[in-house]
Amino acid sequence: MVAALPLLVLSVWMLFRPLDGAGAGYLALWSIALYLGWTMLALPHGAWGAELSDDYNERARISGAREIAVVLGTLVAAGLPAVLGIDGDGSPGAVLWVLAPALAIALPVAVLVAVATVPDRAVALGAPIPWRQAGALLTANRPFRRLILAYLVNGVANGLPATLFLLFVTHVLAAPAMQGPLLFAYFFCGILGVPVWLALTRRIGKHRAWCVAMAINCAVFAWVPLLGAGDVWPFLAICVLSGLCLGADLVLPSAIQADVVDVDTAAGGGRRTGLYFAFWGMATKLALALAVGTAFPLLEVAGFDATTAANTPSALLTLALLYAGRPVVFKIGAIALMWRFPLDEAAQGDLRRRIGRIERENLTED
Repeated sequence: MVAALPLLVLSVWMLFRPLDGAGAGYLALWSIALYLGWTMLALPHGAWGAELSDDYNERARISGAREIAVVLGTLVAAGLPAVLGIDGDGSPGAVLWVLAPALAIALPVAVLVAVATVPDRAVALGAPIPWRQAGALLTANRPFRRLILAYLVNGVANGLPATLFLLFVTHVLAAPAMQGPLLFAYFFCGILGVPVWLALTRRIGKHRAWCVAMAINCAVFAWVPLLGAGDVWPFLAICVLSGLCLGADLVLPSAIQADVVDVDTAAGGGRRTGLYFAFWGMATKLALALAVGTAFPLLEVAGFDATTAANTPSALLTLALLYAGRPVVFKIGAIALMWRFPLDEAAQGDLRRRIGRIERENLTED
């Protein structure tokens, strides 16, 4: 994480305050550098959080605190133009110009505080795994296989609305000025929903609570294709309800991920949390890529044109179905995969007892 800081800060600065004459090549170079640096930071950060506790419910609380911070950062970045009196739509460069020094200061401070104050546990590490063997090792972990597939499917379901939100509000609702307030309501409700899902997790388990959230999201989003121009208030209600479910989508899958690592550890694999979270990160990026890579070609086939307000009813219906109808289908698939997920609190407790015996035996041998 510390090694990522120079690359991250430099990349942010070069992207947010580009040199005169910067073009596509410049953008590509520094975008790659930024994402490389971010992966260097985010991967160990996620794995570190998963190792802070062995407790089933405490892991969900830790994941919840991290994701609340992520959403708060999103809201701060989105609200900064209004606070500073900058027209974010008319002068996006001015917003980035202010964000660059803010991030250049905040990122190093946050990382160094974490490194200096958050404990790291002394554990017996497994032998390094060559990448050629890593895939086979991960696919042998049946709960992980099931979880990663559900996470990928649900990720595509979430990626489609994220990709098409601005187009839907602009062309279907015909309310481009409401993009900011609607997004703010969605993310703010995501924060409000986290304590609710953590409480439900303690009653019915993480995977069931996640399934309930996805089911509610399906019931809410099923109404979106019926909306048309001017239906801002009904869509606001949908943003509020689906935003409340966002908390579960952000918090619970990564908390369950910490539990599936225990399956490997209990089998004598040592703590390979980083390996699991590396593939978790790949699934996150693949889900968004699949959402983007399938949505826009289908819109083009339907004749949708983002540069005009005169799209045909069939093109607008295609946009609405891609925005809301297709995600419902994907989420139903994710629910089917997770409803009978084998790792509940009791099963994870058994794994932790087995891991404890292994660690005590290793200490005795040493």
